[in-house]
Amino acid sequence: MRIIIPLLLISFLVTAHEFGHFLLAKTNGIGVLEFSVGMGPRLLTFKKGETRYSLKLIPFGGSCAMAGEPDGYDPEEAEDSLFTRFPEEKYFQNKSVWARISVIVAGPLFNFILAFVLSLIVIANVGINPAKVYLVREGSHAEKAGILEGDIVRSIDGKKIGIGRDIELVNLGVSYAGRETVPVVVERAGEKVTLQIDPNRTAYMLGISYYANDDPAQITITIGDPGDTSSRAGLRDGDIITAIEGVEIASGAQMHAYLTEHPLDGSPVSVSFTHNGTPREAVNIPEVRTVTDLGFEASYYREPGSFGQVVSGSFKEVGYWMRYVLRSLRMLVTGKLSARNISGPVGIVSVVDDIVDQSSPGGLSAVILTLLNFATMLSANLGVMNLLPIPALDGGRLLFLLIEAVRGKPVPPEKEGLVHTVGMVLLLVLAVLVLFSDVLKLL
Repeated sequence: MRIIIPLLLISFLVTAHEFGHFLLAKTNGIGVLEFSVGMGPRLLTFKKGETRYSLKLIPFGGSCAMAGEPDGYDPEEAEDSLFTRFPEEKYFQNKSVWARISVIVAGPLFNFILAFVLSLIVIANVGINPAKVYLVREGSHAEKAGILEGDIVRSIDGKKIGIGRDIELVNLGVSYAGRETVPVVVERAGEKVTLQIDPNRTAYMLGISYYANDDPAQITITIGDPGDTSSRAGLRDGDIITAIEGVEIASGAQMHAYLTEHPLDGSPVSVSFTHNGTPREAVNIPEVRTVTDLGFEASYYREPGSFGQVVSGSFKEVGYWMRYVLRSLRMLVTGKLSARNISGPVGIVSVVDDIVDQSSPGGLSAVILTLLNFATMLSANLGVMNLLPIPALDGGRLLFLLIEAVRGKPVPPEKEGLVHTVGMVLLLVLAVLVLFSDVLKLL
Protein backbone atom coordinates (compact mmCIF):
# COMPACT_ATOMS: atom_id res chain seq x y z
CA MET A 1 0.00 0.00 0.00
CA ARG A 2 2.91 2.33 0.76
CA ILE A 3 4.05 1.91 -2.86
CA ILE A 4 0.58 2.01 -4.42
CA ILE A 5 -0.33 5.41 -2.90
CA PRO A 6 2.57 7.37 -4.49
CA LEU A 7 2.15 5.53 -7.79
CA LEU A 8 -1.54 6.42 -7.89
CA LEU A 9 -0.66 9.99 -6.92
CA ILE A 10 1.83 10.36 -9.76
CA SER A 11 -0.59 8.66 -12.17
CA PHE A 12 -3.34 11.09 -11.15
CA LEU A 13 -1.11 14.12 -11.82
CA VAL A 14 0.10 12.79 -15.18
CA THR A 15 -3.45 11.86 -16.22
CA ALA A 16 -4.61 15.41 -15.44
CA HIS A 17 -1.76 16.67 -17.62
CA GLU A 18 -2.70 14.36 -20.50
CA PHE A 19 -6.38 15.25 -20.12
CA GLY A 20 -5.45 18.86 -20.84
CA HIS A 21 -3.87 17.77 -24.12
CA PHE A 22 -6.89 15.55 -24.84
CA LEU A 23 -9.49 18.26 -24.22
CA LEU A 24 -7.80 20.88 -26.40
CA ALA A 25 -7.10 18.33 -29.13
CA LYS A 26 -10.80 17.50 -29.27
CA THR A 27 -11.69 21.21 -29.18
CA ASN A 28 -9.42 21.91 -32.16
CA GLY A 29 -10.68 18.97 -34.20
CA ILE A 30 -7.54 16.88 -33.82
CA GLY A 31 -8.11 13.13 -33.90
CA VAL A 32 -7.31 11.36 -30.64
CA LEU A 33 -6.50 7.70 -31.23
CA GLU A 34 -6.33 6.68 -27.59
CA PHE A 35 -6.55 8.21 -24.15
CA SER A 36 -5.12 5.90 -21.52
CA VAL A 37 -4.63 5.85 -17.77
CA GLY A 38 -1.58 3.88 -16.64
CA MET A 39 1.08 2.09 -18.65
CA GLY A 40 1.72 -1.38 -20.03
CA PRO A 41 -0.86 -3.97 -21.15
CA ARG A 42 -4.52 -2.91 -21.26
CA LEU A 43 -6.77 -4.18 -18.47
CA LEU A 44 -9.92 -2.50 -19.74
CA THR A 45 -10.56 -0.79 -23.05
CA PHE A 46 -13.52 0.51 -25.00
CA LYS A 47 -14.26 2.87 -27.85
CA LYS A 48 -16.50 5.93 -27.60
CA GLY A 49 -16.91 8.11 -30.65
CA GLU A 50 -13.61 8.19 -32.51
CA THR A 51 -11.38 7.56 -29.50
CA ARG A 52 -10.27 4.43 -27.69
CA TYR A 53 -10.15 4.71 -23.88
CA SER A 54 -7.94 2.34 -21.89
CA LEU A 55 -7.04 1.46 -18.33
CA LYS A 56 -3.60 -0.15 -18.25
CA LEU A 57 -1.90 -2.51 -15.85
CA ILE A 58 0.78 -0.31 -14.29
CA PRO A 59 -0.80 2.53 -12.25
CA PHE A 60 1.83 5.04 -13.30
CA GLY A 61 1.26 7.86 -15.76
CA GLY A 62 -1.01 8.03 -18.78
CA SER A 63 -1.03 9.13 -22.42
CA CYS A 64 -2.96 10.94 -25.12
CA ALA A 65 -2.07 9.60 -28.59
CA MET A 66 -3.04 12.05 -31.31
CA ALA A 67 -3.39 11.33 -35.01
CA GLY A 68 -0.35 12.24 -37.04
CA GLU A 69 2.14 12.17 -34.16
CA PRO A 70 5.15 9.88 -34.68
CA ASP A 71 4.14 7.77 -31.68
CA GLY A 72 0.41 8.21 -32.18
CA TYR A 73 -0.29 4.89 -33.90
CA ASP A 74 1.05 1.39 -33.41
CA PRO A 75 1.40 -0.34 -36.80
CA GLU A 76 0.92 -3.73 -35.15
CA GLU A 77 -2.56 -2.67 -34.09
CA ALA A 78 -3.50 -1.09 -37.41
CA GLU A 79 -6.33 -3.54 -37.94
CA ASP A 80 -7.68 -3.24 -34.38
CA SER A 81 -11.34 -2.24 -34.75
CA LEU A 82 -11.05 -0.04 -31.66
CA PHE A 83 -8.66 2.26 -33.48
CA THR A 84 -9.99 4.94 -35.82
CA ARG A 85 -8.31 5.80 -39.11
CA PHE A 86 -8.47 9.58 -39.23
CA PRO A 87 -8.41 11.69 -42.40
CA GLU A 88 -5.26 13.80 -42.77
CA GLU A 89 -7.13 17.04 -41.97
CA LYS A 90 -7.46 15.73 -38.41
CA TYR A 91 -3.73 15.13 -38.02
CA PHE A 92 -2.01 17.20 -35.33
CA GLN A 93 0.63 18.59 -37.69
CA ASN A 94 -2.00 19.73 -40.20
CA LYS A 95 -3.72 22.10 -37.77
CA SER A 96 -2.82 25.78 -37.45
CA VAL A 97 0.23 26.62 -35.38
CA TRP A 98 -1.91 28.35 -32.75
CA ALA A 99 -4.18 25.32 -32.44
CA ARG A 100 -1.12 23.13 -31.86
CA ILE A 101 0.30 25.62 -29.35
CA SER A 102 -2.97 25.54 -27.39
CA VAL A 103 -2.86 21.72 -27.26
CA ILE A 104 0.74 21.68 -26.00
CA VAL A 105 0.17 24.41 -23.40
CA ALA A 106 -3.00 22.73 -22.12
CA GLY A 107 -1.08 19.92 -20.40
CA PRO A 108 0.94 22.13 -18.03
CA LEU A 109 -2.06 24.46 -17.65
CA PHE A 110 -4.19 21.61 -16.34
CA ASN A 111 -1.48 20.80 -13.81
CA PHE A 112 -1.71 24.38 -12.55
CA ILE A 113 -5.52 24.12 -12.46
CA LEU A 114 -5.27 20.87 -10.48
CA ALA A 115 -2.79 22.48 -8.09
CA PHE A 116 -5.26 25.33 -7.56
CA VAL A 117 -8.14 22.93 -6.81
CA LEU A 118 -6.01 20.93 -4.37
CA SER A 119 -4.93 24.18 -2.70
CA LEU A 120 -8.57 25.19 -2.28
CA ILE A 121 -9.25 21.97 -0.38
CA VAL A 122 -6.18 22.30 1.84
CA ILE A 123 -6.59 26.01 2.61
CA ALA A 124 -10.32 25.67 3.28
CA ASN A 125 -9.40 23.16 6.00
CA VAL A 126 -6.18 24.53 7.50
CA GLY A 127 -6.53 28.27 6.82
CA ILE A 128 -4.79 30.93 4.76
CA ASN A 129 -1.10 31.74 5.22
CA PRO A 130 -0.67 35.51 5.61
CA ALA A 131 2.86 36.69 6.43
CA LYS A 132 1.79 37.69 9.94
CA VAL A 133 4.53 37.88 12.57
CA TYR A 134 3.77 35.37 15.33
CA LEU A 135 7.14 35.37 17.10
CA VAL A 136 9.79 38.01 17.74
CA ARG A 137 12.78 36.48 19.50
CA GLU A 138 13.58 38.17 22.76
CA GLY A 139 16.72 40.29 22.52
CA SER A 140 16.91 39.85 18.74
CA HIS A 141 17.77 42.58 16.28
CA ALA A 142 14.18 42.36 15.02
CA GLU A 143 12.91 43.31 18.48
CA LYS A 144 15.38 46.19 18.63
CA ALA A 145 14.29 47.36 15.17
CA GLY A 146 10.65 47.51 16.31
CA ILE A 147 9.05 44.42 14.72
CA LEU A 148 5.84 43.57 16.60
CA GLU A 149 3.76 40.42 16.74
CA GLY A 150 0.78 40.89 14.42
CA ASP A 151 2.73 42.90 11.84
CA ILE A 152 2.13 41.76 8.23
CA VAL A 153 5.38 41.43 6.29
CA ARG A 154 5.03 42.95 2.81
CA SER A 155 8.62 42.88 1.54
CA ILE A 156 12.14 41.91 2.56
CA ASP A 157 15.11 43.64 0.96
CA GLY A 158 12.82 44.92 -1.78
CA LYS A 159 11.38 41.48 -2.60
CA LYS A 160 7.59 41.22 -2.38
CA ILE A 161 6.06 38.82 0.14
CA GLY A 162 2.70 37.34 -0.86
CA ILE A 163 2.21 34.52 1.65
CA GLY A 164 4.09 33.64 4.80
CA ARG A 165 6.23 30.92 3.24
CA ASP A 166 7.51 33.43 0.69
CA ILE A 167 9.77 34.66 3.50
CA GLU A 168 11.77 31.44 3.52
CA LEU A 169 11.71 31.33 -0.28
CA VAL A 170 13.07 34.89 -0.51
CA ASN A 171 15.82 34.02 1.98
CA LEU A 172 16.59 30.63 0.40
CA GLY A 173 20.14 30.63 -0.88
CA VAL A 174 20.53 34.34 -0.06
CA SER A 175 23.26 35.52 2.29
CA TYR A 176 23.02 38.82 4.11
CA ALA A 177 26.54 38.34 5.46
CA GLY A 178 28.40 41.62 5.61
CA ARG A 179 25.19 43.65 5.45
CA GLU A 180 24.70 46.10 8.29
CA THR A 181 20.93 46.16 7.86
CA VAL A 182 18.18 44.64 5.71
CA PRO A 183 15.03 46.71 4.99
CA VAL A 184 11.79 44.99 5.99
CA VAL A 185 8.44 46.59 5.12
CA VAL A 186 5.53 45.64 7.38
CA GLU A 187 1.90 46.64 7.44
CA ARG A 188 0.68 47.80 10.84
CA ALA A 189 -2.77 49.22 11.53
CA GLY A 190 -3.29 49.71 7.79
CA GLU A 191 -0.05 51.64 7.26
CA LYS A 192 3.25 50.48 5.83
CA VAL A 193 6.32 50.86 8.02
CA THR A 194 9.91 50.31 6.85
CA LEU A 195 12.28 48.87 9.46
CA GLN A 196 16.02 48.26 9.21
CA ILE A 197 17.12 44.96 10.79
CA ASP A 198 20.69 43.85 11.49
CA PRO A 199 20.70 40.30 10.05
CA ASN A 200 23.79 38.99 11.86
CA ARG A 201 23.36 36.64 14.82
CA THR A 202 25.92 34.60 16.74
CA ALA A 203 24.61 31.56 18.60
CA TYR A 204 25.05 27.84 19.17
CA MET A 205 23.75 25.83 16.21
CA LEU A 206 23.04 22.17 15.42
CA GLY A 207 24.36 22.67 11.89
CA ILE A 208 21.18 21.73 10.05
CA SER A 209 18.46 23.50 8.10
CA TYR A 210 14.78 22.53 8.06
CA TYR A 211 11.36 24.04 7.41
CA ALA A 212 9.48 25.04 10.55
CA ASN A 213 6.09 23.98 9.20
CA ASP A 214 3.58 21.20 9.85
CA ASP A 215 5.42 18.72 7.62
CA PRO A 216 7.91 16.22 9.10
CA ALA A 217 11.11 17.86 10.42
CA GLN A 218 13.18 16.87 7.40
CA ILE A 219 16.75 18.12 7.13
CA THR A 220 17.02 20.11 3.91
CA ILE A 221 20.69 21.06 4.26
CA THR A 222 23.50 20.04 6.59
CA ILE A 223 25.23 23.37 7.05
CA GLY A 224 29.00 23.72 6.88
CA ASP A 225 31.89 21.67 5.58
CA PRO A 226 32.09 17.86 5.69
CA GLY A 227 33.10 16.87 9.22
CA ASP A 228 31.15 19.66 10.93
CA THR A 229 28.90 18.99 13.92
CA SER A 230 25.93 17.64 11.96
CA SER A 231 28.05 15.39 9.74
CA ARG A 232 30.01 14.05 12.71
CA ALA A 233 26.70 13.17 14.36
CA GLY A 234 25.74 11.16 11.27
CA LEU A 235 22.96 13.47 10.06
CA ARG A 236 22.41 13.79 6.32
CA ASP A 237 20.20 15.72 3.92
CA GLY A 238 16.76 14.09 3.83
CA ASP A 239 16.92 12.62 7.34
CA ILE A 240 13.87 13.31 9.51
CA ILE A 241 14.21 14.39 13.13
CA THR A 242 11.78 12.43 15.35
CA ALA A 243 12.91 13.44 18.87
CA ILE A 244 15.32 15.77 20.69
CA GLU A 245 16.46 14.91 24.20
CA GLY A 246 13.69 12.32 24.34
CA VAL A 247 10.96 14.82 23.43
CA GLU A 248 8.97 13.61 20.42
CA ILE A 249 9.17 15.85 17.36
CA ALA A 250 6.35 15.28 14.84
CA SER A 251 6.90 18.33 12.63
CA GLY A 252 9.30 21.12 11.75
CA ALA A 253 7.07 23.52 13.72
CA GLN A 254 7.43 21.36 16.84
CA MET A 255 11.19 21.23 16.40
CA HIS A 256 11.33 25.01 16.10
CA ALA A 257 9.15 25.38 19.21
CA TYR A 258 11.39 23.01 21.18
CA LEU A 259 14.60 24.84 20.22
CA THR A 260 12.98 28.18 21.04
CA GLU A 261 12.00 26.96 24.51
CA HIS A 262 15.35 25.19 25.07
CA PRO A 263 18.12 27.44 23.70
CA LEU A 264 21.33 25.61 22.86
CA ASP A 265 24.29 26.32 25.13
CA GLY A 266 26.98 24.02 23.75
CA SER A 267 25.92 20.96 25.74
CA PRO A 268 25.59 17.68 23.80
CA VAL A 269 22.10 17.11 22.40
CA SER A 270 20.67 13.63 21.80
CA VAL A 271 18.83 13.42 18.49
CA SER A 272 16.55 10.66 17.24
CA PHE A 273 15.98 10.55 13.50
CA THR A 274 15.10 8.29 10.61
CA HIS A 275 17.43 7.71 7.68
CA ASN A 276 15.42 6.36 4.75
CA GLY A 277 12.85 5.09 7.22
CA THR A 278 15.39 3.41 9.53
CA PRO A 279 15.38 4.77 13.13
CA ARG A 280 18.77 6.04 14.32
CA GLU A 281 20.22 7.84 17.31
CA ALA A 282 22.99 10.43 17.44
CA VAL A 283 24.62 12.96 19.76
CA ASN A 284 25.05 16.40 18.24
CA ILE A 285 27.43 18.86 19.88
CA PRO A 286 26.28 22.43 19.00
CA GLU A 287 28.89 24.85 17.70
CA VAL A 288 29.00 28.63 17.75
CA ARG A 289 28.19 30.12 14.36
CA THR A 290 27.52 33.56 13.02
CA VAL A 291 24.48 33.30 10.79
CA THR A 292 22.14 35.68 9.03
CA ASP A 293 18.82 35.68 10.79
CA LEU A 294 16.17 38.42 10.79
CA GLY A 295 14.99 37.43 14.29
CA PHE A 296 11.27 36.96 13.70
CA GLU A 297 8.91 34.23 12.48
CA ALA A 298 6.04 34.84 10.07
CA SER A 299 6.36 31.97 7.58
CA TYR A 300 3.88 29.41 8.88
CA TYR A 301 1.09 31.40 10.50
CA ARG A 302 -2.39 30.11 9.61
CA GLU A 303 -5.81 31.60 10.23
CA PRO A 304 -9.35 30.99 8.92
CA GLY A 305 -10.25 33.05 5.87
CA SER A 306 -13.36 34.16 4.04
CA PHE A 307 -14.35 32.50 0.77
CA GLY A 308 -12.62 35.25 -1.19
CA GLN A 309 -9.46 34.95 0.93
CA VAL A 310 -9.39 31.17 0.43
CA VAL A 311 -9.67 31.57 -3.36
CA SER A 312 -7.06 34.32 -3.40
CA GLY A 313 -4.84 32.28 -1.09
CA SER A 314 -5.08 29.30 -3.44
CA PHE A 315 -3.87 31.39 -6.38
CA LYS A 316 -1.00 32.65 -4.23
CA GLU A 317 -0.23 29.09 -3.13
CA VAL A 318 0.16 27.89 -6.72
CA GLY A 319 2.31 30.92 -7.50
CA TYR A 320 4.45 30.13 -4.47
CA TRP A 321 5.11 26.56 -5.63
CA MET A 322 5.93 27.75 -9.15
CA ARG A 323 8.47 30.22 -7.75
CA TYR A 324 9.78 27.49 -5.44
CA VAL A 325 10.50 25.18 -8.39
CA LEU A 326 12.21 27.93 -10.39
CA ARG A 327 14.29 29.04 -7.40
CA SER A 328 15.35 25.45 -6.71
CA LEU A 329 16.37 24.98 -10.36
CA ARG A 330 18.42 28.16 -10.26
CA MET A 331 20.15 27.04 -7.06
CA LEU A 332 20.83 23.64 -8.63
CA VAL A 333 22.40 25.21 -11.73
CA THR A 334 24.53 27.61 -9.65
CA GLY A 335 25.67 24.85 -7.30
CA LYS A 336 23.91 26.21 -4.23
CA LEU A 337 21.75 23.07 -4.10
CA SER A 338 23.12 19.55 -4.20
CA ALA A 339 22.04 17.11 -6.91
CA ARG A 340 21.21 14.77 -4.02
CA ASN A 341 18.13 16.92 -3.45
CA ILE A 342 16.65 15.77 -6.78
CA SER A 343 14.17 12.93 -6.44
CA GLY A 344 12.41 10.68 -8.91
CA PRO A 345 9.60 8.14 -8.41
CA VAL A 346 11.63 6.11 -5.89
CA GLY A 347 12.36 9.25 -3.87
CA ILE A 348 8.71 10.26 -4.02
CA VAL A 349 7.71 6.84 -2.67
CA SER A 350 10.07 7.41 0.28
CA VAL A 351 8.74 10.94 0.91
CA VAL A 352 5.10 9.79 0.80
CA ASP A 353 6.00 7.00 3.22
CA ASP A 354 7.47 9.56 5.63
CA ILE A 355 4.45 11.85 5.20
CA VAL A 356 2.06 9.05 6.13
CA ASP A 357 4.18 8.05 9.14
CA GLN A 358 4.62 11.59 10.47
CA SER A 359 1.05 12.81 9.92
CA SER A 360 -0.81 9.64 11.00
CA PRO A 361 -0.90 10.64 14.71
CA GLY A 362 -3.21 13.49 13.63
CA GLY A 363 -5.69 11.04 12.12
CA LEU A 364 -6.85 10.24 8.62
CA SER A 365 -7.80 13.84 7.81
CA ALA A 366 -4.27 15.01 8.66
CA VAL A 367 -2.76 12.34 6.40
CA ILE A 368 -5.09 13.26 3.52
CA LEU A 369 -4.49 17.01 3.81
CA THR A 370 -0.71 16.56 4.03
CA LEU A 371 -0.76 14.33 0.95
CA LEU A 372 -2.93 16.86 -0.90
CA ASN A 373 -0.46 19.61 -0.02
CA PHE A 374 2.38 17.44 -1.34
CA ALA A 375 0.34 16.72 -4.49
CA THR A 376 -0.14 20.48 -4.96
CA MET A 377 3.62 20.94 -5.00
CA LEU A 378 4.13 18.01 -7.39
CA SER A 379 1.43 19.22 -9.78
CA ALA A 380 2.87 22.74 -9.92
CA ASN A 381 6.33 21.19 -10.34
CA LEU A 382 5.12 19.06 -13.26
CA GLY A 383 3.54 22.10 -14.90
CA VAL A 384 6.66 24.27 -14.59
CA MET A 385 9.08 21.55 -15.70
CA ASN A 386 7.01 20.78 -18.79
CA LEU A 387 7.05 24.44 -19.84
CA LEU A 388 10.83 24.68 -19.75
CA PRO A 389 12.35 24.74 -23.27
CA ILE A 390 13.79 21.24 -22.94
CA PRO A 391 13.73 19.01 -26.05
CA ALA A 392 11.25 16.10 -25.89
CA LEU A 393 9.15 17.90 -23.25
CA ASP A 394 6.15 20.14 -23.91
CA GLY A 395 8.33 23.23 -23.51
CA GLY A 396 10.70 22.01 -26.23
CA ARG A 397 7.83 21.35 -28.62
CA LEU A 398 6.33 24.73 -27.72
CA LEU A 399 9.62 26.44 -28.57
CA PHE A 400 9.62 24.96 -32.08
CA LEU A 401 5.97 25.99 -32.55
CA LEU A 402 6.76 29.57 -31.48
CA ILE A 403 9.67 29.62 -33.94
CA GLU A 404 7.23 28.44 -36.62
CA ALA A 405 4.77 31.19 -35.66
CA VAL A 406 7.51 33.83 -36.03
CA ARG A 407 9.06 32.41 -39.23
CA GLY A 408 5.75 31.62 -40.86
CA LYS A 409 6.91 28.10 -41.68
CA PRO A 410 7.84 25.06 -39.57
CA VAL A 411 11.33 23.88 -38.75
CA PRO A 412 12.15 20.90 -41.01
CA PRO A 413 10.70 17.79 -39.30
CA GLU A 414 13.98 15.84 -39.53
CA LYS A 415 15.88 18.61 -37.68
CA GLU A 416 13.22 18.98 -35.00
CA GLY A 417 13.04 15.20 -34.64
CA LEU A 418 16.81 15.00 -34.16
CA VAL A 419 16.72 17.62 -31.40
CA HIS A 420 13.89 15.83 -29.59
CA THR A 421 15.68 12.47 -29.95
CA VAL A 422 18.85 13.89 -28.39
CA GLY A 423 16.75 15.49 -25.67
CA MET A 424 14.99 12.21 -24.95
CA VAL A 425 18.32 10.38 -24.63
CA LEU A 426 19.61 13.01 -22.20
CA LEU A 427 16.39 12.82 -20.19
CA LEU A 428 16.71 9.04 -19.99
CA VAL A 429 20.31 9.41 -18.77
CA LEU A 430 19.12 11.93 -16.17
CA ALA A 431 16.32 9.55 -15.12
CA VAL A 432 18.87 6.76 -14.56
CA LEU A 433 21.11 9.07 -12.52
CA VAL A 434 18.15 10.23 -10.39
CA LEU A 435 17.08 6.61 -9.87
CA PHE A 436 20.62 5.73 -8.82
CA SER A 437 20.68 8.69 -6.40
CA ASP A 438 17.29 7.66 -4.94
CA VAL A 439 18.53 4.12 -4.38
CA LEU A 440 21.70 5.39 -2.67
CA LYS A 441 19.57 7.46 -0.30
CA LEU A 442 17.77 4.28 0.75
CA LEU A 443 21.06 2.59 1.72
